[in-house]
Amino acid sequence: MGIKVTWLSHSAFLMETGETKILIDPFISGNPLCPVKEEEVMADYILVSHGHGDHIGDTIAIAKRTGATVVANFEICNWLNSQGIDKVHPQHIGGGFDYPWGRVKLTIAHHGSQLPDGSYGGSPCGFLLSVEGKNIYHACDTGLFYDMKLIGEEGVDLAILPIGDNFTMGPDDALRAVKLLAPQQVVPIHYNTFDMIEQDADGWAARVKAETGVTVTVLNPGEELEL
Repeated sequence: MGIKVTWLSHSAFLMETGETKILIDPFISGNPLCPVKEEEVMADYILVSHGHGDHIGDTIAIAKRTGATVVANFEICNWLNSQGIDKVHPQHIGGGFDYPWGRVKLTIAHHGSQLPDGSYGGSPCGFLLSVEGKNIYHACDTGLFYDMKLIGEEGVDLAILPIGDNFTMGPDDALRAVKLLAPQQVVPIHYNTFDMIEQDADGWAARVKAETGVTVTVLNPGEELEL
């Protein structure tokens, strides 16, 4: 059937498989690079990696409007309940769950997770999704960690990696992450949204290709790829 993966800029993605729309870290309002408006986005599921405002983003508004189920850690799910969101599915690091459209496993991520109102957001995470026979690893916000090698042993078809530096891995560590993961394809994210995280994605892609042979797809906001 295939999977359509659309980058909405920063760490936000819309993944479509069959009739199901899976939205990840929907930072849309206030995002200077996002090509769509919050009210235009539809979702059946929303995956939230951690509590920072540029990742939980418009989760509440979209979940209320669409009735989407939000998948996040236990602490974020409890917080969302307090914000009027009833359809949540809590998971935690290392745990996976089979949804009607595929499996989601939460991976470690070295980062923080304070929610916009200052509440504790639990442990940040990445996502390993198994959909339509493909494994997609969205690292979300993280520094480099050696256990990426274990994630790579799952057989990663697409790795989505931050390269912005300052808050996450920068280009050098993201290149090392590619070597640990050995994916079939990689997409760089979390760069150029703000001046502090400006990077040359095409230059990074050339380095990855030269040193690993892995295909890098540099997307513009709103562009998509098919798996």
